Amino acid sequence: MKKNLLRQWQKRGTVLSLHSVLFVALFIMCLPFLWMLSTSFKTSSEVLKFPPTWIPHDFTFENYVELFKAIDFIHPFYNSVIIALVSVILSVIVCSLAAYAFAKFNFKGRDKLFMVLLGTMMVPGVVMQIPTFLLMKALGLINSYTGIILPGIASVGMIFFFRQFLSTISNDYIEAARIDGAGEIRIFWSIILPMMRPALVAQGIFAFTASWNSFMWPLIIATDDRFYTLPLALTQLDGQHASNYGLSMSGAIVVIIPLVILFMFTQKYFLNSMNIGGVKE
Repeated sequence: MKKNLLRQWQKRGTVLSLHSVLFVALFIMCLPFLWMLSTSFKTSSEVLKFPPTWIPHDFTFENYVELFKAIDFIHPFYNSVIIALVSVILSVIVCSLAAYAFAKFNFKGRDKLFMVLLGTMMVPGVVMQIPTFLLMKALGLINSYTGIILPGIASVGMIFFFRQFLSTISNDYIEAARIDGAGEIRIFWSIILPMMRPALVAQGIFAFTASWNSFMWPLIIATDDRFYTLPLALTQLDGQHASNYGLSMSGAIVVIIPLVILFMFTQKYFLNSMNIGGVKE
């Protein structure tokens, strides 16, 4: 009896310690965001005040009003939405098809080709930017939506994630559909894609976030401000607004609000996708 009671207390102590560590880690991760949010509502004098204050003494929306006067957000917002949505749709289609081929088709050299594909993840993305830029220039895609979107469509990480998910799906579904006369496209569209919904949503969120926050590639490929996205639009705060940290923080808040809203509406699918370890065939 005493041993069982002792084990229960040890188990509770372990769980409590783990939750405490996770809470501290969560607080540390949220700290920059909370500081950014607090700073966006401070006056310029209070931002530079020492010691710093977490809660603004003079709560103001002046930074947000000045932000929308300094920058025209309409066109960059439109660019960001179009680029992010098209990138997500094309990435999900291309990568899910590739993953389906690697997971469910037996062809010569499949595993070796997949290992080579994974090996490309070891190459830093910044190394590929100059060759990719020269390729886009040769194709005449500078200052175009296509030039911004095209290089990011095929993601090795997304293909790997989808392949791992598909490996948990029994081949019996596919064989039964083939016996019923369904073609490969029909099987993929009507059977595989619905079963991949949690993984599709999770990777869609990652792809949308990456595209929305992308700064370096749009900066390289878009020399015309007509193709500027929101992160690039915020660079217009440089110069006379460079020392206005409250204004910069308000701009950052405006940029991340759509991502927060997106996650709020899709978190169920995102969390479900984290439970990919199902029983394999």
